[in-house]
Amino acid sequence: MSMVRLKKARLAAILVTAWLVFGVARAAAGDETVKLAGLEVYVWAPHAASTGRLPVILFSHGFHGCATQSRFLMRAFADAGFIVFAPNHRDATCAGGGARWTERSAVSFKDGAAWTDSTYVDRSEDMQRLVRAISTDARYGSRVDLAHIGLAGHSLGGYTALGLAGAWPAWRMPHVAAVLALSPYVQPFLVHHTLGGIDLPTMLQGGTLDFGITPTLHRSMGAYDELHAPKYYVEFEGASHFAWTDLGRAAHESIVVYSVAFMERYVKGDVGADGVLRQQRADVASLRTAPY
Repeated sequence: MSMVRLKKARLAAILVTAWLVFGVARAAAGDETVKLAGLEVYVWAPHAASTGRLPVILFSHGFHGCATQSRFLMRAFADAGFIVFAPNHRDATCAGGGARWTERSAVSFKDGAAWTDSTYVDRSEDMQRLVRAISTDARYGSRVDLAHIGLAGHSLGGYTALGLAGAWPAWRMPHVAAVLALSPYVQPFLVHHTLGGIDLPTMLQGGTLDFGITPTLHRSMGAYDELHAPKYYVEFEGASHFAWTDLGRAAHESIVVYSVAFMERYVKGDVGADGVLRQQRADVASLRTAPY
């Protein structure tokens, strides 16, 4: 990489981190923050009172992101009747996270072959401990339905969600009903050919400007091809890697529409969402579906 490109990359990282630290922290003022399983966890719940148990979505943030990075989507899930739990992982740099943006990945993102089920296993452990803590917590234990869990994650959080869904067999989380992977880092699973271990409904989302990750999702023998049905792939026009965070602006409305419909279909069991999942909206560059 030339010095000019390196300086531009560093400047971009600084700007993104500054936004995450200050912008997201302010935006998160209305979120409920709790300590569960020793983790800083942000919770979004429906405003309306519910007489039954609430379906659960667990969200895993991106590398050096944080629990509140995708607040627009978490709020939409809550408005649709889900209760969302998003922990800060060890590498979080905002919303109470203690990591620094200058800290490098434990294993290079460029070397997917070097990744194993021990790479970022702390994230798997966070999510497993969180579910156990929720089940016994006086505030939430009687309010939630942990028999049908929706997993969602962005970037390294998408890697985390897919690993928990079975891409790393040792990570497999019980009672997961569906997995939503938003511009997920999938290279390790492609190299090790483990995506076939996922036997759950899966939705992958990418963007036409997400050059680093999206091609690994849709290319021949990419992530979508290796998954079992039911599976969905949605690529949004003009969406870069940060489109799924509050920093992005492209396709937010459509990201919400497809994400909520997917969780309603496979976590709630609402077959009425099928029509939404099959419809290609105006800002969708590519839509692939294999619902059966």
